[in-house]
Amino acid sequence: MNAGGAEPDLIVRREGAAGILRLNRPKTINALTLEMTREIAVALDAFEADPEVGLVLLEGAGERGLCAGGDIRGLYESARAHGDLGKVFWREEYILNARIAAFPKPYVAYMDGLVMGGGIGLAAHASHRIVTEKTKVAMPEVGLGFFPDVGGTWLLSRAPGEIGTYLGLTGQAANGADAVHARMADVEIATADWAALRAVLTELPADADGDAVMAGIQDFAVAAVRGPVARQQDLIDRAFGHDTVEEIVAALAQDGSAFASVTLAAMKDKSPRGLKVALKLLRLARASSSLAECLVREYRAALEVFASADFVEGVRAAIIDKDRDPKWMPPDLEGVTPEIVDRYLAPLGDDDLVFKA
Repeated sequence: MNAGGAEPDLIVRREGAAGILRLNRPKTINALTLEMTREIAVALDAFEADPEVGLVLLEGAGERGLCAGGDIRGLYESARAHGDLGKVFWREEYILNARIAAFPKPYVAYMDGLVMGGGIGLAAHASHRIVTEKTKVAMPEVGLGFFPDVGGTWLLSRAPGEIGTYLGLTGQAANGADAVHARMADVEIATADWAALRAVLTELPADADGDAVMAGIQDFAVAAVRGPVARQQDLIDRAFGHDTVEEIVAALAQDGSAFASVTLAAMKDKSPRGLKVALKLLRLARASSSLAECLVREYRAALEVFASADFVEGVRAAIIDKDRDPKWMPPDLEGVTPEIVDRYLAPLGDDDLVFKA
């Protein structure tokens, strides 16, 4: 519950034939907690079983965004205390991500404002993904000694060319147009039209199929434009097509354009360990055949991250002390050996993530 117990952190209700999931922690931009993850899973079970529910609609309270990610402060405190919140939270979160991707009814995500990390896990695996001119989609985990998780390696590896590699290694945000270009969203609308579109969606009959839902959304679509990231596709493909971070950095330095310089600067303050692990996972995801395969791999890597000094240090510098001066270990790319990266890929035995057939 929020302070004072006025409303729950997740509002679950029916509106017409729509099952509503409303993230309701606007002061934290609806940061996702373990309790919310569990409540969403229960709600999806109920919505799937209810013949009067034709679609699910995910939205966020407040004006700033759908979801700024997971409850990083809680994970930070647990990691410092050598607790097990990461092990429990990520297991349940990743299973939920796969559940959303396989949900048998239309699942509509309204990705207005900021959508990061865990928010992408809730929204970008949806069957119908709506963005706006206010959307900022980002997976900035490498700045925390982490990597794009919640199925992020699967999503980013399926973006055109090397757009996904660029977004994953820089943590840069994509606007609505670029989110559609990167295949992390389907349709862009004007924020001002959301109320009208929402009314259309909640008034659809319970037997409306995915095509009918998309037709209703498309009626509000704005004209497609090339976003700022898409306009740099050629340069991004050239620089980020390499399979080592060192080669990518060298290619950006050699290019020398304003965009390359800004991109290089964005990478230089990121965790060297996070960069190398992220690139390895993205390349493995590109050859993977399913989201579940990527989530299993991400879970193995996440538990290694949780035990590493870089995660605690990255959160401290970005969120706790906010000095923006993390002391990474190792401090440079050369110190991140293949042996270090391999630790993030090792099977966990009985602790491995398992999906029900």
